[in-house]
Amino acid sequence: MGSEGIPSANGKTALRVKALESVLLEKGLIETAAIDELIDMFENRIGPWNGAKVVARAWADPDYKKRLLDDGTAAIAEMGFEVIQGEEMVVVENTPEVHNVIVCTLCSCFPWAVMGLPPVWYKSAPYRARAASDPRGVLKEFGTEIGDDVEVRVWDSNAELRYMVLPERPAATDGLDEAALARLVTRDSMIGVTKLAAI
Repeated sequence: MGSEGIPSANGKTALRVKALESVLLEKGLIETAAIDELIDMFENRIGPWNGAKVVARAWADPDYKKRLLDDGTAAIAEMGFEVIQGEEMVVVENTPEVHNVIVCTLCSCFPWAVMGLPPVWYKSAPYRARAASDPRGVLKEFGTEIGDDVEVRVWDSNAELRYMVLPERPAATDGLDEAALARLVTRDSMIGVTKLAAI
C-alpha cells in the first residue's frame, strides 16, 4: 500500500490478477494445476537459469563459446533451449575493453527462452529511452561503474532479433564446474546492467 493507504501500481495489478484468477477458477475456465505449470515454466524452465547455464558452458568450453558468439540461436538450441517466437538470438561478449547493454527501445522484446520474463524496469519508458541515450548514466544507477577507457555498446532488441550479454567470467573461478559457475550468473548481468563480482 502507498503512504496514503492507496495500493501502489504493483499492488493494484496484483489485486486485479488475483480477482481475474478467482473468476476464471470459479467458472472452470482454468485449473490451479495449469496456473502452477505456467508459473513453473517461466520461473524454472525458461527463466534466467537457462541463460546462466549457457553462460557457464561458454566460460567452461572455448569451442562452445565460439559457436555461441558466431551463431547464438544454434548454440543455445544445442543446450535444449529453443526460441519461443522464432526470433534470432545474438550473444555479445563483455570484455575488459567493451561493455554491452541490451534494451528494446520500442516495447519490451526480451529473450524469454534463456532469460524468462523481462523485469518491470526493462519495460519502463525511462529505461528504454535512457539506455540508448545515456547508457553510462543508467549503468551508474544500477551501481555499475564503467571506466572511461571501456567502450559501451547498446544493442536494441526487436521482434526478429534478441540479444543476450555473455558477462565477463569473475576472477578466482577456475576451479568451479559448470553448475557452480551457473549459480554466479544473474539475469541483470545477461542484460548488461550489472557486472559479476569476483568470488
